[in-house]
Amino acid sequence: MRKILNRLIALRRVACLLFLMLQCFPVLHAQQDSTNPYKLPLVADTGAYRQEITLNPSMRLVDLEAYIPGIIPDVRYATVKNFTGKQVYTSAALYARLPVAVALRQVQDELKRQGLGLKVFDAYRPYAATLLFYEIIRDTAFVAAPWKGSRHNRGCAVDVTLVDAFSGREIDMPTPFDEFSPRAASNYDELPKKVLLNRGLLQRVMQKYGFSVYPDEWWHFDFSGWEKYSLLDLSFEQLRQVR
Repeated sequence: MRKILNRLIALRRVACLLFLMLQCFPVLHAQQDSTNPYKLPLVADTGAYRQEITLNPSMRLVDLEAYIPGIIPDVRYATVKNFTGKQVYTSAALYARLPVAVALRQVQDELKRQGLGLKVFDAYRPYAATLLFYEIIRDTAFVAAPWKGSRHNRGCAVDVTLVDAFSGREIDMPTPFDEFSPRAASNYDELPKKVLLNRGLLQRVMQKYGFSVYPDEWWHFDFSGWEKYSLLDLSFEQLRQVR
């Protein structure tokens, strides 16, 4: 009789837990829809991210400022000085997957020998920012389609320009960062010769180390093999928690 009672009590506990889970499901489902309306496979919590980098250390997101000596950060989305007119990021941070960071350091080393260096406007971008960008500019030539996700969301894209290594000043390029115009295209040729040479130099050095330029934005470069990396929706604060 005691065994039967214990089993009944255990079954009752399981039934209660199932009831609570079913009660909570609509809330959890609604929360998922608001942050991930296209049902993409996102890594959106530190536990899942820790598991990912434990299985494959190359998945780790690296702080580019700490990893690459001499790069100049100019994280526009951490200010209101960007096309949204809003502060999108809560802090100015530049992260990229480890192989991306290694390649970008090689780019910086080569440029340094020519008296130049990199200024980095953006690197890893949480998926929440991609949703916001599309709400503001519904043109997937210039912002990523949120139903696909951005290569920035994978930690495999960087937005960069060239600077003079001694003064830190940007050298002449076709347009300012995030100018959404035909002049921003990577092959637009109605430009001064000096500008064409500068843009060509940036493209050649980046391509040498595994990056390809995005056709509509001269500053945007994707790392080879980006499709192997997961889409992420982790804040910079969450990333700093993972050691």
